[in-house]
Amino acid sequence: MTNWEARKFVWQGAIPLQIHLHESEVTTVPSPPPALILAPRLGYLPLLASQIKPHFSSTLPPGVDTIWFEYRGLPLKWYIPTGVLFDLLCAEPERPWNLTVHFRGYPGSILLPCEGEDSIKWNFINSLKEAAYIINGNCKNVMNMSQADQVELWRSVLNGNLEVFVRVSSKLKLGIVSDEYTATSNLLSLGPGQSVEETDHAGQDKAGRVPIRLYVWSVSEDVEDLEDAPPIDSWDKVAYINQPVDCQEGKCSTLHDAVRSLLPEYFPENSLVDEESSREKGEEGETQTLVEDASMAKAVDEILCQPTKSCNKSDDNVEIRLIRIQGIEPKPEIPFSWVANSLMNPDYFLHICVCLKVPRLKIQ
Repeated sequence: MTNWEARKFVWQGAIPLQIHLHESEVTTVPSPPPALILAPRLGYLPLLASQIKPHFSSTLPPGVDTIWFEYRGLPLKWYIPTGVLFDLLCAEPERPWNLTVHFRGYPGSILLPCEGEDSIKWNFINSLKEAAYIINGNCKNVMNMSQADQVELWRSVLNGNLEVFVRVSSKLKLGIVSDEYTATSNLLSLGPGQSVEETDHAGQDKAGRVPIRLYVWSVSEDVEDLEDAPPIDSWDKVAYINQPVDCQEGKCSTLHDAVRSLLPEYFPENSLVDEESSREKGEEGETQTLVEDASMAKAVDEILCQPTKSCNKSDDNVEIRLIRIQGIEPKPEIPFSWVANSLMNPDYFLHICVCLKVPRLKIQ
C-alpha cells in the first residue's frame, strides 16, 4: 500500500459509538435511548457535542452544560484523539464502543478544562507547534501562519478533508523521513501547483526526527488473551512517553526498533540508547539558541499532555505484546519510515499504543 492510500484510509477511519447518558442526569421516564454516532478517529470526543446534546437535551437536569465522557468509570482525556483512546482502552476492539456521556459534574481534578471547540483547536495548534519544533528545531512557520490558513487547516481536520490539509500544511515545510520503500509523493511537502499524487523527491530536506506520543500499559505474563486482561480504570496505569525517534543514518529501521528505543528501561541492551543520549545533548544546544520555541514546547507538553506515572523497570524479561497504531496492529518488522509517513495524525505526531507483557506488574 502506498503512503497516499494509507493516509486516505487513516483520514476516513471512524469508530461506531453507542453513547449512554449517565443515570444521575436522567430526569425523565423512561430513560432516553443511547445515541448512535460514527466518530472520526482523528477527531476529539467533545466535538461530537452538537450531535449528542440534542438527543439528550429534554432529559437533562437544570445547570450549565460541560460535556465529558467516561468508559467503564474512567473519565476520558478530551485532548487525546478518539481513535487513540479506543486503541488504548479496548484491548479487544468493542464495536460499537459503549461510552457514557455527562453534561454535569465535570471532574476538574482529573481532566483539564475544556471550553468547547476553541480549547480543542488550541490543543491541536500547540501540538503542531511542538511537532514543528521537534522536526525542524523551531516552530516559526506554524507561529507565523496567517489567520486564514490556520482556520482552513483546522476546518480540514474537522471535515476530514485530506486534500485541503495537504495543500495548507505544505506551507509549514515540515519534512518527513525519507522512505525508500514507497515511490509516492512526499504528501506533506507538496509545492504550489503539485497534485497530491505527484512524486517529487528533488530538493526535499527530509527530517530525521519523528514526533512520537507513546502510550504504554502492562499485562501480567499469565494473561493469555488480552480480552481477559483487567481494564484500565485509572490513568496512573498508563505510562505516557512524549519524545522523538531519530531515523537518520539508518537508525530505527523498523517499527520494533523505534518502540524499543523509547523504552530503554525495559530494553537496556538496545544499541539505540547511546544514540538517544547523543540526541538529547544535541537538543540542549538547540534550546540555547531557540529559547522561546523551547519554552513554548515545554509548556505545551506540561499543560496539555499531563504525562501519567510511568511503569517501574522490571528485573525480568519484558515482551512487547501488542503495538497498535490507527486501529491496526502492524508487524514489528515493518519499515518505520513507512509508518511515520503513512500513519501520523494531523498534528504531525505518531500516536502509538503499546502493551507490554511483564512477569510482575509494577505500577506506581
